[in-house]
Amino acid sequence: MKTRHKRIALIVGGLVILGVVVALVLNAFQSNLVFFFSPTQVAAGEAPRGKSFRVGGLVKAGSIVRESDGVTLRFVMTDMEKEMTVAYKGILPDLFREGKGAVAQGKLADDGIFVASEVLAKHDENYMPPEAAKALGDASDRAAATQAAEQAAAKTLKP
Repeated sequence: MKTRHKRIALIVGGLVILGVVVALVLNAFQSNLVFFFSPTQVAAGEAPRGKSFRVGGLVKAGSIVRESDGVTLRFVMTDMEKEMTVAYKGILPDLFREGKGAVAQGKLADDGIFVASEVLAKHDENYMPPEAAKALGDASDRAAATQAAEQAAAKTLKP
C-alpha cells in the first residue's frame, strides 16, 4: 500500500471514530435533556406525555397531604393561574414549605397527576429558579391585564 493510501485510510478511520463519538455524545445529551413547564403550560397540553420534564411554581398553602407510610405525599403546585397535583414518594428537602417556590421533576400520569421523582426547593428567601420566577411573573402579568380589562369594562357599563 502506498503512503498516500495509508494517509487516506487514517483520515477516513479518524472521521469514522469522530462520527461515532459525536453520535454517542448527542444521544446521551438527548436522553438527559429535561424541559421546564409551568402548571399553565401543562394544563394547555404543551408538556410531553410519557417523557420526563420539570414543573415549577408555588406550593399551595394547605395542600400538602401525607400518606400513612410517612414518605408518600401529594401537594398542589400553582403559578397563580393554574394548579396541578403532584405526587411524590421520598424525603423532601428541608426548605420545602407551603407557600414557597419549588420545582419537581417527573412524568405526567394518564390521570393528570404529576408523578415526581425529585423535588427541589428554593435555597433562601431571595432565590427562586429562573424558570419558576418567569412563570409566576407571566401569570401575574396575565392576571393584572385581565383585572384591568374587567375594571375598564365595569366603568363603561356604569350609567
